[in-house]
Amino acid sequence: MTAADHDPAAQRVLIENCAVATVDAEGTEHARGHIVIAGNRIEAVGPGPAPAGLTGVVRRVDAAGHLATPGLVNTHHHFYQWLTRGLAQDCNLFDWLVTLYPIWARIDEPMVHAAARGSLAMMVRGGCTTAMDHHYVFPRGAGDLLGAEIRAAREIGVRFTATRGSMDRGASDGGLPPDFAVETTEDALRATERAVRDHHDPSFDSMLRIAAAPCSPFSVSTELMREAATLGRRLGVRLHTHGSETVEEEKFCHELFGMGPTAYFESTGWLGEDVWMAHCVHMSDTDIDAFARTGTGVAHCPSSNARLAAGIARVPDLLAAGVPVGLGVDGTASNESGELHTELRNALLVNRLGPHRERALTARQALRLGTYGGAQVLGREEEIGSLEAGKLADVVLWDLTGLGHSTIADPVAALVLGPPAPVALSLVNGAPVVEHGRLLTADEETIARTARTQARRLTEIAATGG
Repeated sequence: MTAADHDPAAQRVLIENCAVATVDAEGTEHARGHIVIAGNRIEAVGPGPAPAGLTGVVRRVDAAGHLATPGLVNTHHHFYQWLTRGLAQDCNLFDWLVTLYPIWARIDEPMVHAAARGSLAMMVRGGCTTAMDHHYVFPRGAGDLLGAEIRAAREIGVRFTATRGSMDRGASDGGLPPDFAVETTEDALRATERAVRDHHDPSFDSMLRIAAAPCSPFSVSTELMREAATLGRRLGVRLHTHGSETVEEEKFCHELFGMGPTAYFESTGWLGEDVWMAHCVHMSDTDIDAFARTGTGVAHCPSSNARLAAGIARVPDLLAAGVPVGLGVDGTASNESGELHTELRNALLVNRLGPHRERALTARQALRLGTYGGAQVLGREEEIGSLEAGKLADVVLWDLTGLGHSTIADPVAALVLGPPAPVALSLVNGAPVVEHGRLLTADEETIARTARTQARRLTEIAATGG
């Protein structure tokens, strides 16, 4: 497809003279290439300058010294945790959750809105164009928490997959969260259906999708797992949860269900092409085969896995088996940087500590995890995740002209292995959201100040039990 195939009256943006990593099926790269954007679609990508004679050009970007890639796609996050960063620093997952659940159970709508804006701003100014959040804490009387996140994503201008999470297994039922932090099974299912009915947009260029997302085997009843899968499929939305994150979870599942997490998920309808799971660290060969057989996706969260000492996920083996794998920031209470582009580097380095050593991942595989892999996991690979004509114009220009990248000749290696590269320009749906490292759609200082105020308010409320 070329520029001539489209409306000659369309408004166009031309990006020229940059290195281009398309992350298409062939891994096509151009040492010096161009991208033509018409409206919210990529119209042409290729080597050398843009085609001559284009009309309707409203902006021309000379991007010499920069690398163009697809926008990064985040596949797992918990925005509300922006307010509780730096706590429970030396805990494993279960101890960390037991410490923080009583605090999280005090969140309300203003807190979640402030936290979502902080989380989103941090990701977007670091090259993320598609965000995802897994929100599952809904204290009674807290307001419209999912709506607060959706509002924040619209304000920042990011493409968003919001998953309506849930928990119905409190401490009195053998779960980890306190009883006052969980919902009834019926309330959780009704709220999930309402979220889909009110907000889900399945269109090609959708800026908002909804998924059904019970939290985890240790905070959700088997009934809710089964019914949520049935509900999600009836409504035509994807399914998300946490899975196989720690050895403690493995033990919990065997004690409670008489089987490991993957077998439990399969028994409740939670394997399939419409499912993706966060972490998947402790996976046997049989587990990986089950994911590959069913097309179940994985959100790999290397920094959070390390922060909570969960272990090293078998990403090379998952990829070799054909399992879709994307990258996730995870909540910023277990990944305080809150940035997805640092996960490219961490995914590569952490996996090289595993049995595959230097052959675990390449720089280009890491970039693919953060772009096309993420799009696959979210079910949007036809729309985003690579720079190809006809796809949505989610494009990032990384500035490699500075000191930190000055002696790395390979631009993809510079991006993945070098220090965090400044974002010179980020387009979401064809609209600029970041330029020269600064967020265009909201004031960063205001976001930081409001989040700080709400974090202190949460601390005070949790301390007094108010």
